[in-house]
Amino acid sequence: MTAVAPEIVRELPLSASQEANSRALLEGLTALGVAAAVEVLRYGVADVRTKPNGSPVTVADEAAEAVIRAGLERLAPGIPVVSEEQERRPAAAGASLFLVDPLDGTRDFVAGRDEYAINIALMRDGQPAAGVIVAPARGLVWRGIVGAGAERLEFDRGGALSPPAPIRTRRYAADDFVVMVSRSHLDARTEAYLAGLPPIRRLERCGSAIKFCRIAEGSADHYPRLGPTHDWDVAAGHAIVEAAGGRLTAPDGGAIRYGTADLLIPGFLAWGDPAAAAALGPNAGPKLGL
Repeated sequence: MTAVAPEIVRELPLSASQEANSRALLEGLTALGVAAAVEVLRYGVADVRTKPNGSPVTVADEAAEAVIRAGLERLAPGIPVVSEEQERRPAAAGASLFLVDPLDGTRDFVAGRDEYAINIALMRDGQPAAGVIVAPARGLVWRGIVGAGAERLEFDRGGALSPPAPIRTRRYAADDFVVMVSRSHLDARTEAYLAGLPPIRRLERCGSAIKFCRIAEGSADHYPRLGPTHDWDVAAGHAIVEAAGGRLTAPDGGAIRYGTADLLIPGFLAWGDPAAAAALGPNAGPKLGL
């Protein structure tokens, strides 16, 4: 894997004249995500343990983490990496860093569902600049650079990739409003918020960051999460949704804050159509007591 120049990582989004450089970075991140997916599929569900915070971890999580961390050191040497499984994390502050969740949705993985994912995001000045999400069991990759578009690819169990297909969020239609919610974390606050939305044609429950990808590819319109979640759970999906034409905000309509002391985001609203975010998103604040 060829290393990219540090200035490429630090200057995203890149100008049109630097398209080859941005493509090299995105291809490198994709290759790492798929390599980690191949490891996850190879190990399967084995050696399930419980972390101090009560969440499960498996040997597949650790194998994927090792592949991604080693690869990022080769691809972008000197750029810090903050990950879920890393016991000692560098400070999240700084111009550029990677946020990694090597197995998002471990509970779904252990339960035998196909809704787990691998998330890799490049942060620039506190906001996502690029993201890659890989769904190992589905053989799918979603990726994007904010300001430069998003794509979807397929891969086989050997890691061979299909040509990329551009993806785009869809426009909001009142008679076809599709909303994504967490399979494991649908709380009373989110349910109250959902009750105040316009009529929902279909409510889809799904694990992991795949919910962001459904919005980015134009299969769904909205994903509210009104409970806390970690930076590495959100950043890659944030980048891909915005690269595909959508928008993510805090529940009050403001910007999402990354890099807090506990690396937790209190909540967010993901929208495929920025016009819907502008029209409906501000109504979330009063409904939530913000």
